[in-house]
Amino acid sequence: MVQELNMHEHARAYAERLSQALNLSAMNEVPILGDALMEAWRTDRAVYLCGNGGSAGNAGHIANDFLLGAGRRAGRGLRVEALSANPAVLTALANDLGYDQIYAEQIKVKANPGDILIVLSGSGNSPNVVKALEVGNAKNMKTFAILGFSGGRCKALAHHPIHFAIDDMQIAEDLQLVVAHICMQWLNMHLPQAEATPESN
Repeated sequence: MVQELNMHEHARAYAERLSQALNLSAMNEVPILGDALMEAWRTDRAVYLCGNGGSAGNAGHIANDFLLGAGRRAGRGLRVEALSANPAVLTALANDLGYDQIYAEQIKVKANPGDILIVLSGSGNSPNVVKALEVGNAKNMKTFAILGFSGGRCKALAHHPIHFAIDDMQIAEDLQLVVAHICMQWLNMHLPQAEATPESN
């Protein structure tokens, strides 16, 4: 018979799993995302995020952080959009084109070369985020994916996969926010300096 953990034991075990995940080599890829976001701010490129379920919710959270939190000291945040945020657009695209096209179609219309796409996914295999990366790559966007489990198809498609090889969906979703919060705080500390010394055109 499996012994059940009490809540204190469960909380400690969860915290330990999260701590172990934060020591994985995926964390070495986070500065690449931070640098790309800094460059997007300097060159006025747009940042797009997408995901499903909890990852879709995280996309909205991260968009808020990059728009407001990242630019508080600089006076201007990033041009950022969570592609999961507009239910009218999502339901129209899902109904008319199919659920697998809800992000790809938006990217086709909105994105430009040099813009950033950040896919958030536990499995990395959901058709709509896979197609988003395919279209993003075809449009010469800079593509990132924050992933759990095996990384799925998104790991191979993203230019810069940030892959945490953990088999826990909740930890995977926690890590999406951890990565974004690291970037947000770093940007908030460094954007004023970037604004004071902009790159020449």
